[in-house]
Amino acid sequence: MLHPSSVTPDLTLCDREPIHVPAAIQPHGLLLVLDAVTLAVEGVAGDVETRLAPQWAGQSIERLIGQPLDLGRLRDREARVLQPVIGQHETFDVSAHRSGDRVLVELEPAEAPGEGPLAMLAMLEDSSLRFEHAVGLGDLCQEAADAYRRITGFDRVMVYRFLEDEAGVVVAESDAEGVASFMNHHFPAGDVPRQARELYIRNRIRVIPDIGYDPAPLRSPSLDLRDLDLSDASLRSVSPIHLQYLRNMKVAASASISIVQDGMLWGLIACHHRTPRALSLPVRVACRALASGLSRQIRAKDETVLYRERIRLRSSEDAVCAKLGPDSGLSDFFRESSRELMSMMGADGFAAVQGSEIVAHGRCPDGEGIRQIAAFARQGVLQTPVSTDRLPEIMPGAAPYRSLASGLLAVAMSMEVPTILLWFRAEKLEVVNWAGNPHKDTAADSATILTPRSSFADWSETVRGRSRPWSLAEVESAGRLVRRLREDVATMRLRALNEELAVTIRENEALIRQKDFLLKEVNHRVQNSLQLVTTFLRMQAKEAAGGEAVSHLAEAQRRIGAVSLVHRRLYSDASVEVIDLGRYLEELVDELVSSMGPEWNDEVRFDLVPVLISADRAVPVGLILTELVINATKYAYGGAAGPLSVTLEQHFNRFRLVVSDRGNGKEETVKGTGFGSRMLDALVSQLGGSLENVDNRPGLRTIVSAPVEALRSGGS
Repeated sequence: MLHPSSVTPDLTLCDREPIHVPAAIQPHGLLLVLDAVTLAVEGVAGDVETRLAPQWAGQSIERLIGQPLDLGRLRDREARVLQPVIGQHETFDVSAHRSGDRVLVELEPAEAPGEGPLAMLAMLEDSSLRFEHAVGLGDLCQEAADAYRRITGFDRVMVYRFLEDEAGVVVAESDAEGVASFMNHHFPAGDVPRQARELYIRNRIRVIPDIGYDPAPLRSPSLDLRDLDLSDASLRSVSPIHLQYLRNMKVAASASISIVQDGMLWGLIACHHRTPRALSLPVRVACRALASGLSRQIRAKDETVLYRERIRLRSSEDAVCAKLGPDSGLSDFFRESSRELMSMMGADGFAAVQGSEIVAHGRCPDGEGIRQIAAFARQGVLQTPVSTDRLPEIMPGAAPYRSLASGLLAVAMSMEVPTILLWFRAEKLEVVNWAGNPHKDTAADSATILTPRSSFADWSETVRGRSRPWSLAEVESAGRLVRRLREDVATMRLRALNEELAVTIRENEALIRQKDFLLKEVNHRVQNSLQLVTTFLRMQAKEAAGGEAVSHLAEAQRRIGAVSLVHRRLYSDASVEVIDLGRYLEELVDELVSSMGPEWNDEVRFDLVPVLISADRAVPVGLILTELVINATKYAYGGAAGPLSVTLEQHFNRFRLVVSDRGNGKEETVKGTGFGSRMLDALVSQLGGSLENVDNRPGLRTIVSAPVEALRSGGS
C-alpha cells in the first residue's frame, strides 16, 4: 500500500484495519469458495451467475469449471495455476489455493493472445542480464524500474525501499511523459501498516485494475463468510482508505510487487497508471519471478560493497597498529595516530579517554562533553562497539553537542587505566522531500476515523540531530582495532619485563592461576553435577519400560547437554558475559549429531554468521535448536537420516535461526503437542521472539526470530 501520507494522532489506526478479511473481492474477477473435503461450492463473490454458470450452490468444482482439482497439490500461501476456463462470454485464467478449511478458486479474465510466452521469457532474460551488469545499487534499482514499466505498461513505476526505522524512500523511478515524479521522496512508516507488510511478504503481488470499483461481496446460501481469510487471494478487495489516497493522487490503477530477502520486506515495486489497467495472471507470474532475481542481485551488490569496505579497513588497521612501537605507550600512540584513526572511519573527530587524560583530534566536543559522552558509551559491554547516527535522541544531555557529535562510534578497552575510543560525526542537515506537507491535511475525529490527505505537492523539511550512518564494516573494524591494540600492548609489556619485575610477575601469575583455578573449580563442579544428572537419566532409561519413555529420557539428556555446552564455552572464552552464538550452535549440533549415529555425520549443513549474544540468552537459543533438531530426527524422515540445514542470520538488532529439512513436511495433525512443544513456546516467549513453521517444498522450515539483546522493561 504505497501512498504518501501524513502524521496522524494515532499512527496505529491503519494497523487495526482488518484488511485480510474484507468479505469482498474486486469485481473484475470471480471467486469460488469450496469445502476442502467435498470440493463442493459453498459460496461465491462476483457475477458468477451471468459470467460462469447460473447454478453454482452445492455444485462440484469439476462440474463447474470442467476440470478436476488435486487437493494434494494445493498449499497454503501459494496459488496453483490451473487450465483456462471458458465462461458464458469470456475465457478465464484460473488459480486455486487453500485458506484454512476451505479452498479458494479465483477466475480472472484471460489476456487476449499476444506475442506469447517466448516473448515474455526473452524480456525476462534481457532484464536479468541488465540487473547483472548494473554498476551499484542505484543503477540496479533504476534498471528494475525501467524493466517493470516495460513488462507492465504502467505510467509510473517506483522502487521503494524500507529504511531501518521502517520509513521508506523512492530510490528509483521510471515515468511516462507528463507523470509527476516522487523520486527521492520519503514516506513515514505509517504509510505501510504492519499487517500490510505481513501481507506483502505472504502475497508478493497485488493489483488494483480500477480503483473506482464497487466491491463484490462474498455470498453463500448457508454460511457466514465475513471472516474468511483472503490474505492469499489476488482478487482481495483493498482498504477504502488506500483507494481514497489513490484517487487523491489521480491514480486509476495500481500494482505492488514485493522485494523480499530472507523473509524480510526489503522494499516494493510500486506501479501507478492514470487510467484503469489490468495485469493478467501470466504477467503477474513473470513479475514475481523477476522480483526474485532482483532480490538476489540486491544482496550481491550489498555484499560486494561490504567486502570492499572490509578490505580497505583491514589495510588501514594494519597501517595504524604498526605505529604502536615498543617504547611508546597508548597515550603517545593516540597523539601520533589520531589523524589516521579519524580518517579510516570517515569521522569528523576522534578522541581517546584514558582515565582523566583526553587526546582529541578534528571536530570534537569540549573536554566536559567528551567525558559525558564517554560515560554514556561505557554503559555497553567492553570491546563491543556502540554506534548511533542520532546521539541526541538516545543520550540525555547530548543536544548541545549536536553540531559536532550527532554520530558516535565508541569502544571501551579493558586496560588497567579505563580507556575508551570515540569517533564523532558532525550533524548532517538532511532535506527530506515529501509528497505534500506530512503535518497537515489530515483529520482524526473522536471515533478515530482516518481522513486521507488531498494535497501531494512537493514539500520539504530539514532533519536535524543526525549524521551519516556508520556502516557494518566500520563498526566491526572499531571492535577489531581495540582487540588488536589490547593484544599488541600486552605483547609489548611481556617483552619489556625484566628481572626486577620477576617477583611481581610471579605474584600476578599466582593471582591469575588462583582465579583460573576458582573458575575451573566452579566449572568442574557444575559439569560434574550435570554429568551426574545425565548419568541418572541414562540409568533411568535402562530401567524404563517402553520405547516412548526411553525416547523422552534421551531427549532430556540432550537438553542437559545444551546447557552443559554453553557453560563450558563461558569458561573457555575471554568473555564470560558474551559468546559467539554461531560458534556455540555449531558445536551444539555437532554434539547432538555424534549422539544420533554415524549416518547423520554428512547430512547436516551450517550457514552461521557470528552473532554476539549474552550467555543468559544463548542458553534458551541452544535449547530451542536442540528441540528442533530432535523433532527433525523424529518426524522428518521417520527415524532415518536425511538432509538437515541450520542457518543463523542477523538483521539489525534481531537474529533469525532457521532449521529446515527435506522430509515429510507439515501434516494435517500437528505433531509435538507435549512437553517439547510447551518448552519451545516458553523458550521463544522468554526471548521475546516468534516461531513460525512454513512449507519447505518438500519438508519443513522452522524460523525463530528474536532480539539479540533483551528488551528493556518500561522502554518506549
